[in-house]
Amino acid sequence: MSKVKVAAFSISLDGYAAGPDQSREEPLGKRGEELHTWFFPTRMFQGMYGKGTGTEGIDNDFAEKSFENLGAWIMGRSMFGPVRGPWPDDAWKGWWGENPPYHVPVFVLTHHARESITMEGGTVFHFVTDGIDSALERARKAANGKDIRIGGGTSTVRQYLQAGHIDEMHLAVSPVFLGSGENLFAGLDLPKLGFTDTQTVYGEGATHVILKKSKTV
Repeated sequence: MSKVKVAAFSISLDGYAAGPDQSREEPLGKRGEELHTWFFPTRMFQGMYGKGTGTEGIDNDFAEKSFENLGAWIMGRSMFGPVRGPWPDDAWKGWWGENPPYHVPVFVLTHHARESITMEGGTVFHFVTDGIDSALERARKAANGKDIRIGGGTSTVRQYLQAGHIDEMHLAVSPVFLGSGENLFAGLDLPKLGFTDTQTVYGEGATHVILKKSKTV
């Protein structure tokens, strides 16, 4: 059965999933890259960009699993890029070059319409202006029975959590404090949202926490 899930989503010990002041130079915000030091050395990440063999182990296992059985992605505009307001032109096509790592349809939440972009490797970016429910409906159709991954950023994940749409989350808790930025869980009641089943696995660079909704909810 198709699931809506968050996977390989890095947060700090104090719950921040991004640093403050995102920019073209610092797409993850100030100190945001520190959240992902568990991911960068892995075979999965290195293979995505052709930079070598990379490390194996628990962190890599979770990185690889995060891409399994995916039929569509949903992301916020901040994850797609630093451009704000109306699109000035069609020049910006994401952070990832001509062959993004998604290889499936990706639905980008935005307030400003834009034509879809077809990239190499099967990634097609669609821009959705009528909200999270519309994006999810379109993603379900595109996924054709496979899972849908909510990719971020933090605001996007929070919106889908608050709406009750997320079935499962894999969080990679990095051993750092950010102190400021975008906090994933501020003001959210996870048990009330149905997340009562948990699993914890200690990796080489992060603690991997799996949160699932109870089957009785």
